[in-house]
Amino acid sequence: MSQIPPPPRARLVTLIGIAALLYGIVGCSKTAGDLKSLAHGAMANLVVTAHPLPPPATLFADAAGKTHTLAEFKGKVAIVNVWANWCAPCKAEIPSLAKLATAYAGRPLAVVAISVGKAEDETAGHAFIDKNPPLAFYTEPTYALAYVFKPPVDAMPTTILYDKAGVERARLAGGADWSGPDAKAVVDSLLAEK
Repeated sequence: MSQIPPPPRARLVTLIGIAALLYGIVGCSKTAGDLKSLAHGAMANLVVTAHPLPPPATLFADAAGKTHTLAEFKGKVAIVNVWANWCAPCKAEIPSLAKLATAYAGRPLAVVAISVGKAEDETAGHAFIDKNPPLAFYTEPTYALAYVFKPPVDAMPTTILYDKAGVERARLAGGADWSGPDAKAVVDSLLAEK
């Protein structure tokens, strides 16, 4: 007995279903794999977040004293750098973050450098950031912000990358060159996500 082939419409629906399934599988696995594959060169210490989390709600202040939260940057790729004015590797890294911000001006990217430390470090930290435009000065002088990240920030500097949906995607502990092609590949990957 010969099999009767399914009508052409049923085959088309089946093929569309298989194509949609494959697209979903590739789309879901694409982003984490892409970031992981970009962890080389200046981004060699980039660690892709296993279980993406939203940012902590801890307040930090700008130069005028107005308080902010990281959730305000949702809708943009946010490169959040936790640094301290007393930290030499932090200060060496800041100019490259300023260059990154300049290179992506007008794009949905926010480079948010938050100085943590004692209140007496605030004046010097503010003066240092002013020498690195277009970065804005942000401060959280109690160190609370560093400890509410999951896992906590335990090395200075640490840079945490958030996607446009506002969830942590990766982080890099230690200094890095954020102005070069390796960092730009990571940022471009995050910007390309829907």
